[in-house]
Amino acid sequence: MLDTETKKRIDTARDILVGKVPDPKSQVEQITIALVYKFMDDMDKESVEMGGQASFFSGDYERYAWSRIFDPRVGGYEMLAIYSEALVKLNQNPNIPQLFRDIFKNAYLPYRDPETLKMFLKIINEFHYDHSERLGDAFEYLLSVMSSQGDAGQFRTPRHIIDFIVDVVNPQKHESILDPACGTAGFLISSYKHIIKQNTKNGNGNKIAGNLLSTEERKQLLTNFKGYDISPDMVRLSLVNLYLHGFVQPQIMEYDTLTSQERWNEYADVILANPPFMSPKGGVSSNKKDFLKKFSVQSTRSEVLFVDYIAEHLTPFGRAGVIVPEGIIFQSGKAYKQLRKMLVENYLYAVVSLPAGIFNPYSGVKTSIFLMDRLLAKRCDSILFVKIENDGFGLGAQRREMAGSDLPDAVNVISDYVKAVRSDSLDTFKPEEKPCGALIVKKEKLAENGEYNLTGERYRVVKKKEKNKWEMVELWEKTEIKKGSSITKASVTEGEIPVIAGGQTPAYYHNEANRFGKIITVSSSGAYAGFINYFKTPIFASDCTTIQSQNEAELNTDYLFRILKNKQQDFYNFQQGMGQPHVYAKDFQDFKIPLPPLKVQQEIVSEIEGYQKLIDGARQVVDSWKPQIEINPEWDMVRLGEIISINNGYVLTEFFSNGEVACVKVSDMNLDENQYEIVTSSHWITETDKKLLPINSIVFPKRGAAIGTNKKRLTKIPCLIDNNCMGISVLDEKKLSPIYLYNFMIGFDLSSISNSAGIPLINNPDISNVLIPLPPFAIQQEIVAKIETERKAVDGCRELIKIYEEKIKRVIDRVWEE
Repeated sequence: MLDTETKKRIDTARDILVGKVPDPKSQVEQITIALVYKFMDDMDKESVEMGGQASFFSGDYERYAWSRIFDPRVGGYEMLAIYSEALVKLNQNPNIPQLFRDIFKNAYLPYRDPETLKMFLKIINEFHYDHSERLGDAFEYLLSVMSSQGDAGQFRTPRHIIDFIVDVVNPQKHESILDPACGTAGFLISSYKHIIKQNTKNGNGNKIAGNLLSTEERKQLLTNFKGYDISPDMVRLSLVNLYLHGFVQPQIMEYDTLTSQERWNEYADVILANPPFMSPKGGVSSNKKDFLKKFSVQSTRSEVLFVDYIAEHLTPFGRAGVIVPEGIIFQSGKAYKQLRKMLVENYLYAVVSLPAGIFNPYSGVKTSIFLMDRLLAKRCDSILFVKIENDGFGLGAQRREMAGSDLPDAVNVISDYVKAVRSDSLDTFKPEEKPCGALIVKKEKLAENGEYNLTGERYRVVKKKEKNKWEMVELWEKTEIKKGSSITKASVTEGEIPVIAGGQTPAYYHNEANRFGKIITVSSSGAYAGFINYFKTPIFASDCTTIQSQNEAELNTDYLFRILKNKQQDFYNFQQGMGQPHVYAKDFQDFKIPLPPLKVQQEIVSEIEGYQKLIDGARQVVDSWKPQIEINPEWDMVRLGEIISINNGYVLTEFFSNGEVACVKVSDMNLDENQYEIVTSSHWITETDKKLLPINSIVFPKRGAAIGTNKKRLTKIPCLIDNNCMGISVLDEKKLSPIYLYNFMIGFDLSSISNSAGIPLINNPDISNVLIPLPPFAIQQEIVAKIETERKAVDGCRELIKIYEEKIKRVIDRVWEE
């Protein structure tokens, strides 16, 4: 897990370079080279400290040692001279392994400013080499900020898509794994982590990654991975990435997969790739056409040749996952059809359609994933089609994380299909009952017209509805769409008219309106560009676009708002712009909506409003309820410090996705309103000698703005907490019920005890001096039982809200479907 401090150092290094090295890829290369330079010096120092000798910077190369660069007697220009000369000469150093010589091949310093270099190297000097996964995570973060190289048709594959493909293909510890267009080695790293996770056993406090692997298996595993790339820059980055993940001798070769033949006869059990989508102008060089005859499909298109290469270089038991551009799926050129025929007959078992926008902001290209398995393809007479609509990120330029990813469901669907085929029980696999638009198409159906078109939707049989669709109209036809008016806070005259900047909550209040009647607003810019809101009273529309019905007798605005709000994600997807996203009228004015007769619109609105009244009533109960303890004046009032212990948490940085010890960060306070118990965690560590917070402790924020959320959580597992949290535990549970204490704390305002100067903070004395009413234990239990009864009723209201929100959604969905 990447810790905040390391991330900050990387960001700072990039900020220093950006004025002299504007290209993000070049920034990554300069940071990479400097880190490896520094780490070689660290290893030399470690060797000397253990009684050995320096091996990297010795002899004629001792003058390039990192410590020499930082000698206080060395001035700025001399530092510049030493460092720039070292970059050029280190790949000739006979004292360093070939791996490091390859990394420094063609390296140079692209600027000559000693002050910039000094600041840059000072940041690099704060990194220290160790053998943990931490540096690998840091380097992966560095690679993630590198922009795409669109001119070569290369787009850095998003990590979650890589992990999805690896999960589906499921490489094993004994298999050889190849990426013939490896880029920065993302597929290889993900495969390695996948295998380590498969071979890790938890229990008895033991969580050593890969503890089921023997020493020999570990050694063999590190030799099973191989990557090719035509770019020496990518090769350098791959070598470093693998080295920092524990590969002492990574097998990454500078190699043109399509036109070189030295490795043509090498095969792999698993091939994973996102090869370049674009061919050189004029196709692959005609000078290589004799060699190209080795391919089963004759073509000069690189995307065709890459997929052909991958299929043909699988072992008899081989499997593959490859990202392909949409042209491969349906283009009617001879080579494309030949390729699809070959795949369908001998290799392919599934096609996963990805949404356009996966590679935003660099490209909106539509892609799919081909899944190959030579054994499976022979056993089955059909192809599975799966459709991903939500990959866990918005499809706008910003690619913001969002809930509801289809990827986990897709993994399960594909796994179920593979199991059914392998067990000769495909009849038990019911695609219509599966998520992700699962569809099975017979190979003979694909072959009918000789096209072998792999667009799954064209084979989907849609039952004709008895009822025709409502008329579909574009927004501009039936509404008045207007841009808001510019206004500044300084020009506002205080009044009662809300100024809507961004189409959401009022920014401030003015004394005049510019929109009257029923007004729908769409936020124009900012993080929530595209947000849809509705106002039934006059407003001053500022940084938003307004939509009003031209004729209420034809288009009811209440109906229109419900219809548009149902498509909120579509409006977010209209976002454009890198730094400041925006959505303007021109982006959505052609958006089509169903227009049933006015009577039907009114019936829909009436039904929804009925449900909404129930929701509003239930929400009022949920929002207003808090546990109430009716205090008897005869009860003792006791300082909390006398009956609790306090845990101030620890600095927690390195985490795993699972482990033996749960860790709770202040961000874990932001759970849903009905999730008040901590029963699991998204942060784990393998082991600790720190004091764990016991079960039935109460955790809450103690520092910063998070105190204002007033969140409290009850632990149901032992855990560590980070130092932005405070945990309190009952000393004697026979005198004080932890649940009674929790209910008391729910009604207690944390901000009332935080300091008001500077950053809000709750110290031990602040919480210790809080007075709590302490009735006899039996009465505490009665109070807890009463509160739990109330809580169940409130939980029932929460469930009611979910039920009727789903009913509203179904009503609107029905309009779009009819």
